[in-house]
Amino acid sequence: MINYIKSNSVCEMSRSRKYKKAFACGHQGFGQWCHACVVQQRVKQSARKSRDRHPQQQQQWQAAFQPDQIDLTHLPKHIVPIARHKISFLMAGGSYRQLGGKRIRCNRSLLSIPVTRNYRLLCHITSHQITPQQVLTHEAYNSIVRNTRR
Repeated sequence: MINYIKSNSVCEMSRSRKYKKAFACGHQGFGQWCHACVVQQRVKQSARKSRDRHPQQQQQWQAAFQPDQIDLTHLPKHIVPIARHKISFLMAGGSYRQLGGKRIRCNRSLLSIPVTRNYRLLCHITSHQITPQQVLTHEAYNSIVRNTRR
């Protein structure tokens, strides 16, 4: 039986070591400037440009949230119409089972209705009335379900 001994090879030893610099902003890195801060500045500039270009569209978008029963402003744009459709379907008297909803085992007064693969509509159910509570990500939904079991 042959025993293999691990040793540092020549190519590992010849590599020069690089040391991180501490930038004035508090970040650390190898470059001449802080790449994290450059990315943040670019994101802020693009957000400012988009806000400045279309203020009327933003006002219309914000005004569209006024008649909603629950807060949908934190959701991405492609999720909002799907959530509104499902909420209006429930308010019109539709069955939550048609939307793929189910009661949560630990708390039978809560309903979970999938909006998309990553978002859930959480509703409270009384004797014959369904009240939407919030639309959350699947991760936030999981933490709520775990906390109600305790």
